[in-house]
Amino acid sequence: MLAEKLHPFIERYEEINRTLSSPEIASDIAKMTELNKELSQLTPLVEKAREYLQSIEAIEENKSLLSDPELGELAKEELSELEAKLPELEEEIKLLMLPKDKNDDKNIFLELRAGTGGDESALFVADVFRMYSRYAEKNGWRVELVSSSEGGAGGYKELIAQIKGEGVYSKLKYEAGTHRVQRVPETETQGRVHTSAITVAIIPEVDDVEVDIKPNEIKMDVYRSSGCGGQSVNTTDSAVRLTHIPTGIVVAIQDEKSQHKNRDKAMKILKARVYEMQLQKQLEEQSSQRKLQVGSGDRSEKIRTYNFPQNRLTDHRIGLTLYALDDIMAGNLDLVIDPLIAHAQAEAIKEAGL
Repeated sequence: MLAEKLHPFIERYEEINRTLSSPEIASDIAKMTELNKELSQLTPLVEKAREYLQSIEAIEENKSLLSDPELGELAKEELSELEAKLPELEEEIKLLMLPKDKNDDKNIFLELRAGTGGDESALFVADVFRMYSRYAEKNGWRVELVSSSEGGAGGYKELIAQIKGEGVYSKLKYEAGTHRVQRVPETETQGRVHTSAITVAIIPEVDDVEVDIKPNEIKMDVYRSSGCGGQSVNTTDSAVRLTHIPTGIVVAIQDEKSQHKNRDKAMKILKARVYEMQLQKQLEEQSSQRKLQVGSGDRSEKIRTYNFPQNRLTDHRIGLTLYALDDIMAGNLDLVIDPLIAHAQAEAIKEAGL
């Protein structure tokens, strides 16, 4: 029964409050910070749990008054209200009881790469980046272009951006995978629909303490930038390539004129990619967890098709089809993201046996 599962959370909440009230804790700032963080995470659940337990108590009390000649009608009315409210409270509590994803509040690196389809694929990278940028704007997030490599006929062969703001990873974490596009390219004279694909990676930004990369594990190469970039291009060794020797992960950045700035950017991305690799390994070890992620987040997994002639978007993981592709490309991505989150939460509730 749900009520029984709530008592440990309430007990832990009360225990933390007692500890924080004791004089001894004042000298241990680290412990106090940790407990305050846990308390703030528990508070919404405990508030709902108390409301739920009080509602159950009130239901029993009203049931016992139904036969009372004076209070029976009033009890019946109140009982009806309380019983209608109970399922809604239960659903809210189940969501609050789910383990929190520690990355949900983090900023992300968005990595888009052209795949099959040549120039059309590179153009679609630019379209998808525009879609995410508009979605970020609607959410009050900040988008910073970190690195890009332009395609031959426009668009990008590769693009890396950082998106900063509240709950960025929690909203975008299910976007990782292969995004397929079906449309008539501008260069197509016969009006035939072509299919091409790009890959999307969503990588949480990490703190130094979360990923321990030792200096002797990194090989750094410097070289001259190529492409657009002003007077310093091809005149100084400002471009930086970092190789993480234990994993073989390589990051190359040449967008800044300063070697130092390029190295800083590359290091941030390298740490995030190493962290992502560790995260994937954990998910693979916990096969049940993979189901909760609406797919593994594997970049090779085809997750979505954008069909422009029919204004149709299909998310293959949850069988969602929407005839609102123009809306979604304009940044109304919640049309897809909200059902994905709801599906993941429903799977997690089932997995947790709540």
